Amino acid sequence: MTGNEQTTTVGQLPAQSSEGSRAPEALTRLVWALWIVSVGVLGLRLWTDQTWELPGLLAVDGLTVVMWTTVTFFSGIVHSYSRRYMAGSEVIDRFFGRVFAFTLIVMALVAADNLLLFGAAWLAMGLVMASLIGTVEGWPQAQAAAALARRYFLASSALLAVALAALWVHTGATTVSGIAAALGDSSLIVLVAASALVLAAMVQSALLPFHTWLLSSMTAPTPASALMHAGFVNAGGILLVRFAPVVTVDATVMLVIVLAGAASALGGKLLKLVQTDVKGKLGCSTVGQMGFMLMQAGLGFFAAAVTHLILHGFYKAYQFLASGEQVEHTSPTKSKAAGSTGVGGLAVITATGLVGGALFAFLTGKGTKLGSGLLLTFVVVLTVLHATREIVTHTSAPATIRYGGVPLVALPAIAIYAGFYHVIEGLLAGLPAVGYQAELTLFHGLLAAAFLAVYLAIETGVYKHSQRLYVALLNASQPPSQTLLTCTEDYNEY
Repeated sequence: MTGNEQTTTVGQLPAQSSEGSRAPEALTRLVWALWIVSVGVLGLRLWTDQTWELPGLLAVDGLTVVMWTTVTFFSGIVHSYSRRYMAGSEVIDRFFGRVFAFTLIVMALVAADNLLLFGAAWLAMGLVMASLIGTVEGWPQAQAAAALARRYFLASSALLAVALAALWVHTGATTVSGIAAALGDSSLIVLVAASALVLAAMVQSALLPFHTWLLSSMTAPTPASALMHAGFVNAGGILLVRFAPVVTVDATVMLVIVLAGAASALGGKLLKLVQTDVKGKLGCSTVGQMGFMLMQAGLGFFAAAVTHLILHGFYKAYQFLASGEQVEHTSPTKSKAAGSTGVGGLAVITATGLVGGALFAFLTGKGTKLGSGLLLTFVVVLTVLHATREIVTHTSAPATIRYGGVPLVALPAIAIYAGFYHVIEGLLAGLPAVGYQAELTLFHGLLAAAFLAVYLAIETGVYKHSQRLYVALLNASQPPSQTLLTCTEDYNEY
């Protein structure tokens, strides 16, 4: 029997007619025009340090302009990529309309000063993202994933509504800026509002244990996934920055944010270890990265949190759009073991990590004195150590090139991050409570020990010896079965 005698079970890609819709091209041009305008507004803000307001409704400040520039850039990339990716799809116009609508909604959200406008934009953002997850109407799995995500997003919106209502009752203010001015000291109603804000941020950013909706969303078109992981999940960090005066009013709330963020940062890394597919790994990575972002906010480093979410967005958007290239085509031969570091490699890895941490502390000012910045710097050291070891042990280049090149890559990268961080810090300087910094406590020391323990367990491979841990991680990373495409024929959307 030859291969030509087999029946084709997957539909052919429909050809586009020459008189097809011009919506994709028009919306792509329009979103890039919005990016150009946003860059201009960002430049004007840097030049004049001015905030533009529509009293009681909108406020275009430093956070607004940097997020406008970021969101429109990501959206422009997604629009441009989607013109080829979605070519021939029956729902291409609907898809482009939703992506463009999502862009406008996020732009409205980050500029909203009115509480009703902010809440409405938050709700609309979630509903549009859920519809993007369920773009392929012919897939029951996609509709199940969209329904699951929609329930999570509605819960997040309900929590935000509780927080906004509580703050309105407490202060009488109908704007975000008004709440910041009239908040006062901590009270029961403020703690209720802060707790609801933290939970809403955790749901939207897919932190543990609310990560299921994110890992169930793999039925979304790849461009939608890129927009989701590079933009949508960042909303939790933006929420905490906007309402920094509320969450910083009590040190206990900040400790809870740090704990929730650290648990997700560590949990996401562990969940990633048991994933076998490319997008599953990327999804678990996002869970961990969003946890680290919220952890930075809980430490009081709001500028660092915004810097992290932007740089992570660039990285994750590229990773999703290039995910097809990550599938390795190899013959079934014996796999090649990772290279040994040896004494020289160990010395290079250790020195790079320590120097990287010191450089981070010197350039950002975090960790140069006794304070919560020490925990952030410690995590940076562990991150540099891990990244350096990955390069040294999994690169086929000669040892001299690997050992000499690693510091030349890692240390300038930290310097670039520090420069970007200072720009963001300057843009956020006028926002209330963003200068808050948590005091160093025993709790932070225990978290540092937890990060070190997980790091050593991963680097030494100790975690591989526990079947119970493997099963627990595998179960925790499994989305509901009704959202999974398990049969090749199911991928035919036509």
